[in-house]
Amino acid sequence: MNAVPSGSGFGQTLDRMVLERARRGDMGAFAAIYERFGSACYTLALRVLGEPAAAEDIVQDVFLKMFATLGGFRGDAPFGAWLKRLTANATIDVLRARQRYQADDVEALFAAMPTADADAEDGVDAWSLLMRLPPRARAVVVLHEVEGYTHKELADLFGQSESYSKSILARALKRLNDDAGGSKEVQE
Repeated sequence: MNAVPSGSGFGQTLDRMVLERARRGDMGAFAAIYERFGSACYTLALRVLGEPAAAEDIVQDVFLKMFATLGGFRGDAPFGAWLKRLTANATIDVLRARQRYQADDVEALFAAMPTADADAEDGVDAWSLLMRLPPRARAVVVLHEVEGYTHKELADLFGQSESYSKSILARALKRLNDDAGGSKEVQE
């Protein structure tokens, strides 16, 4: 609360006094952390899962976990990066729990995906294109292209090889480009 927000989303700074108060169980400090980072958690979860209610559940779960594990936050990385990792892990856990991905075969993931017949009314906005991807492919695109995760980090998150996430990303980006009809706005 004493710190001026620096950056946006997970890139914001957190005042050390607020962090220390939260570590001691101060609910006002937890509220300040939620005010600062709740929207970023929700946005990431919504981008990956594509469902507002599921994203709200993720935010609740992440902040409960943060509340329980804040004492273990060593400060080696910025607080926002730590919270972003908690959020990404929680969204991946939801994808795993849904068990929609019986096989981790990249071919099967995209073969099960219907080809998009883009109506003129659908437009080519990024959100509608992302929602056409299978959830796991959408997660890889969002985490890699938007959130900056490396293929090594994605491999760790998904329990797969780096080549697995590279393959999903390449296929997803190709599908997005194909669905957009090569639209310049989408390529950017």
